Amino acid sequence: MAVVHPGATLTPHFRDFLPGWVARQPWYEGSGIPVLAPVGFFRFEDPAGLVGIETHLTAAGSVLYQIPMTYRGAPMSEGTPGAASALIAVAEHSVLGTRWIYDAEADPVWVGELLRLVQTSGISDPASRRGAGQTHAAGQLLVPADLTLSGAVIELKRVVTAGPPASEPGVIGVVMGTWQPGGPGTAAVTGCLAVVREQRVP
Repeated sequence: MAVVHPGATLTPHFRDFLPGWVARQPWYEGSGIPVLAPVGFFRFEDPAGLVGIETHLTAAGSVLYQIPMTYRGAPMSEGTPGAASALIAVAEHSVLGTRWIYDAEADPVWVGELLRLVQTSGISDPASRRGAGQTHAAGQLLVPADLTLSGAVIELKRVVTAGPPASEPGVIGVVMGTWQPGGPGTAAVTGCLAVVREQRVP
């Protein structure tokens, strides 16, 4: 399980930089800078122990957004496609020092761990936060396949709703999330966080 540092602080805090970043994204459905309310969190574990991987489920009014992020001790390689535009913020962690925080869709470590979750029918690590309900992600491989970075395409659901995934051709795996929209102690719901499709070869 990933190492967690209880009581550690991040400067600037998520509430200082995340709303402005969300407002600039093409999948944002609102107008202006949103007021984000945390609903739940979950983690993946980097086998190398170098990259923190955490997903925030956060609400802006009635819309629930999924924001996966990776935390690195140095900038991503300039050769990584989309690395420059994927940088969300640079912040100081009170234990780990400077962290480069990225939109995880562009981070190959996140891609590899999400595919691993699906391949192994795994369940994410917990990431408890005050005021947020229990949240986790579970992978499911729907048809036999060897998921590799070059052999599958991840379709991340940025706007998350409760309910089963749509039945669509070409889907070989799914990631389902469970969260408590009313907060700790309330009823949990389940919805699709991502689907994995076969890579089409021209």
